[in-house]
Amino acid sequence: MEEPMKLSPQAQQALIQMQTFQQQMHGIVLQKETLNLQNMEISKALDELEKAKDGDDVFKAVGPILIKSSKKDMEKDLKEKKETIGLRVNNLEKQEGKLQEKMKEVQKKIQDILKPKTAE
Repeated sequence: MEEPMKLSPQAQQALIQMQTFQQQMHGIVLQKETLNLQNMEISKALDELEKAKDGDDVFKAVGPILIKSSKKDMEKDLKEKKETIGLRVNNLEKQEGKLQEKMKEVQKKIQDILKPKTAE
C-alpha cells in the first residue's frame, strides 16, 4: 500500500490560502447575484411606474407598511438605488478580478511546489 504524500508546510499554507480565496470568491458571486436581482426588481418597478400617470397615487413599501409618494419622487429614488447598485456591482467585479489574479498566482505556486515531488 502506497504511503500518502506529505505536503510541505509551504504547500499546506498555499492550499489554505487558495481555500480562503475560493471562499471570498463565493461570497462575491453571491453578493453580485443578490445585487443583480435587486437591479432587476428596480427595473421592473420603474417600468410599472412609467405606466402610471403623473397624478396617480403611487406607494412605496417601507418595512411592513406602504407610504404614499409622488411618481417623480419614486422615480428619483429608484434611479438612485439602481445607480448605487451599479456602482457596488462594478466594485465587486474589480474585487473578483483581483481575487482571480491572486488565485492564479497561488495555483502556480502550488503547482511549482508539487512539481518536483511528482518528478521523483
